[in-house]
Amino acid sequence: MENYEFDTVILGGGPAGLAAGIYASRGAIKTAIVDTNMMGGQPSNYLELENYPGYPLIGGYDLMEKFEEHADKFGVNKFPMQEIESVDLLSNPKVIKTKEAEFKCKTVILAMGAQPMKLGVPGEKEFVGRGVSYCAVCDGAFYRDKVVTVVGGGNAAVEEAMYLTKFASKVYLVHRRDELRADKIVQERAFKNENLEFIWNSVVKEIKGDDLVHTAVLENTKTGERKNLETNGVFPYIGIRPNVELINGQVEQDKGGFIVTDSTMKTSVDGVYAIGDIRNTPLRQVITAASDGAIGAVYAVKYIETLKETVVK
Repeated sequence: MENYEFDTVILGGGPAGLAAGIYASRGAIKTAIVDTNMMGGQPSNYLELENYPGYPLIGGYDLMEKFEEHADKFGVNKFPMQEIESVDLLSNPKVIKTKEAEFKCKTVILAMGAQPMKLGVPGEKEFVGRGVSYCAVCDGAFYRDKVVTVVGGGNAAVEEAMYLTKFASKVYLVHRRDELRADKIVQERAFKNENLEFIWNSVVKEIKGDDLVHTAVLENTKTGERKNLETNGVFPYIGIRPNVELINGQVEQDKGGFIVTDSTMKTSVDGVYAIGDIRNTPLRQVITAASDGAIGAVYAVKYIETLKETVVK
């Protein structure tokens, strides 16, 4: 097993982690990014992005490749495809163990991201990027004058359905019950929207298509009756969960499991920062993840500087 020592180890190589790597290395501290997959994170799977400043339209993989090249320029040490076995944030130094190596570090920046909860139905995985999307803000404009279906009944589902009505000619909102869970004020706005139609007591059982989605198979939760709903896109909004399995209980988390930070991205543990989708944040986009990464890394550098001052004294 290899043994490494770094000033900071960033767990996660998505936009937040790569941005943190750039800022940490520029802060003249020895930096590593450790990821269970290849660098780039979820955006690498996005077909196209058109809301990242400076790139009116760019492939998700292409944008993340540029992030990675930028990190390489500043000498960030990268350890992709690592099977992480344990993370100890409370020890001094902090320790991350993988099957291949052990990393000891003064600070840890948590950037493992989050993932939307899946419907778990046939066709969902196959049509991601070709009619199945988990981000209306990212992909809504691609459905201009088309028919889309949102699945869910909470604030996120209803708000994103209303957002999609700006582009789509028709938006269906499919909910398994006969009333929404969204806040009343959100519901009131939704019910006034003429382009939004509600399908109650129904769940999606299958998503069909050829090259692109063209049908959602719905099942009535009371009668069991099935019907085909013609649609060009399906947006599941049934929840999102942070990838916190490795660090649960070591830092403060909210009721959804998301990590609580202050404005500097500091967690409840000294020397531990959380950035991007894994933290309690009002917006989960590439641009906000990158911003978090910059802030978290700058303050990780400041923290390491205080450790050096303590040693000098």
